[in-house]
Amino acid sequence: MADKNIYTVVVADDEDELREAVCTMIPWEALGFHLVGNASNGLDALELVERLEPDLLLTDIRMPFISGIELARQVREIRPAMHIAFLSGFDDFEYAKQAIQYNIISYMLKPLTMDGLAAELKAIHEKIDARYAGLRRADSAHADRAALIIPLVLARYENAPENLETRLRQAAVDCGLLRGTDDRSTLVVMAAALDGPVDYEAGLTQLVEQSANKYLRHFVFYCCGRAVALLLGNPSDFDEYLHILADEICQLADRALGRSASVGVSREFARFSDLNDAYKQAIEALRAAADGEGGVSFTADARKTGSLCERALEIIEQHYMDEDLSLASLSAMLDVSPNHLSACIKKSEGETFINILVRRRMETAQTLLLTTDLQIQEIARRCGYTDQHYFSYCFKKYSGTSPVALRRARAAGEARP
Repeated sequence: MADKNIYTVVVADDEDELREAVCTMIPWEALGFHLVGNASNGLDALELVERLEPDLLLTDIRMPFISGIELARQVREIRPAMHIAFLSGFDDFEYAKQAIQYNIISYMLKPLTMDGLAAELKAIHEKIDARYAGLRRADSAHADRAALIIPLVLARYENAPENLETRLRQAAVDCGLLRGTDDRSTLVVMAAALDGPVDYEAGLTQLVEQSANKYLRHFVFYCCGRAVALLLGNPSDFDEYLHILADEICQLADRALGRSASVGVSREFARFSDLNDAYKQAIEALRAAADGEGGVSFTADARKTGSLCERALEIIEQHYMDEDLSLASLSAMLDVSPNHLSACIKKSEGETFINILVRRRMETAQTLLLTTDLQIQEIARRCGYTDQHYFSYCFKKYSGTSPVALRRARAAGEARP
C-alpha cells in the first residue's frame, strides 16, 4: 500500500442513502483513493471541484439543478485533466454518447453493488496510473513532419520566393498536416515549459502530444527546454478547445510529472510562412505565463491593462442577476482561460468564483426579502435563479434560514408595538 499512488475523489449523487453508502462503505484508501468531499446536486459538486481540484469526480448522471452531463461539460472547462466517472440508473445510449465527448473514464449502470463499485474503482485507479506513467516514460518519437515544420517555426525565411506559401501548403498536404489543397485551416503555435531544471524532455513532449490528440491536429517537438506545438484548426475549434488544451497541460504536468508548467499561445495565423512570427508570440506569452498566476497566457493577454481579478469582480457585480453567468462565460468576456481566471480569483480573494457569485446573489436576495413585498419567485429571478427551489436551497445554505422564514420574521417584527 505504501507505494500506491493516492488520488483524491469527490462523490456527487442526489440519492442520500446511496451517497452515504458509497462514502462510508467503499474502502477508499485501500483502493488508492482519498475521499475529499461529496455533494447532493450538480452545482454543489461543481463548487467542490473548483475548490478542491480532485483527481476523480464520481457522479450520478441525473441530479437536481444541473445534470451529470452538464456538470461534466463545466468541469472540462475548469479542470480538463480531471477524470470523470458516471453512475447512471438509465441504460440510455444517448447518455453514453454524450459521456464519450467528455472523455469519461468509466460509465457504470445502477444498481451497482459496493463490491462491483470497488472493482470498477480499482480498474479506474489502474487507468489513471497507466496514463500518468505513460507521461513519465522517456521514449519520444518525432514525426516525419519535423523536416517541414521545425525550420519554419524556428527561423524566418529571408528573400522568400513568391510561390513559397503554395509550396509549403502542398508539402503540408503531402505529410498529412492538411487534408487537401483546399484545406484553409488556421495555425497557432503553443509553447510549454516546466518550472525548475530543464529535464523531462520526453515526458513534457509526450504530455503535450497526448493532450493535443484529443482536441486539435498538431505537430509537437522539443527545443531549448520547451515543448513547441503547431496546432491546426478553424476559428471555432480554437474558440472551443484552445484554452482547455492549455489548462490540461498545466494540470497534467502538476499531477503526472510533479512540476508546475507554463504555457504560452500565439494568435491565429493563416500562412505557414508566418510560423516564426507565431513562435515568437508564443515565447513572449510563455514568459508572461511564467510570471502570472494561472500558468497560461495567450498573446492577447499581455496587452490587457488593469487587474484581471478586479475586472472579473466588476463583471460579476454587473451581471450577477444573469442566470447564465458562469466561470466559462466570465472568462470568455475577459478573453482568458477559465482555469487561469479561477486561479487568479482564488489567489486574490481567497475563495472560488462560485462562492463570490452566490454571496453577491444572496446579499441582494436578503435585501429584497427585507425591504420589498416582491414574490419570492420574482426575487429569485432577479438574483439569477429560474428554479425557486434551488434559490431557496442556496439561500438557506448561505443565511441559515429560508426565504419564507425570513419574511415571517420581518412581518413579526413589524407587528410588534
